[in-house]
Amino acid sequence: MSASAIPKGQVDLLDFVDRSGVECLNQNGSHTISNALKQGYREDEGLNLVNDADEQLLIYIPFNQVIKLHSIVIKGPEEEGPKTVKLFSNKEHMGFSNVNDITLQVT
Repeated sequence: MSASAIPKGQVDLLDFVDRSGVECLNQNGSHTISNALKQGYREDEGLNLVNDADEQLLIYIPFNQVIKLHSIVIKGPEEEGPKTVKLFSNKEHMGFSNVNDITLQVT
């Protein structure tokens, strides 16, 4: 998302990401989560996140302070975009074996 597209009163949370703790399971080695989190380069179509073996990705993004999430932006060709996105708050080290066991909380 470009800076001009951020709604008034909101901020881009990239400055608050604890990059040393970011994890992404099932990512392609050449198109990793770090591409999707590069400040100023998110408009570059060559810098993207791609799944490796199947259609699922499991992403963990820790922040260095408490944040309030207003929205997320997922860009890409419509036919390749996710059909379902699930967000979990304060769940560390999730894996594909246990992610479906976690009760979703909607607030």
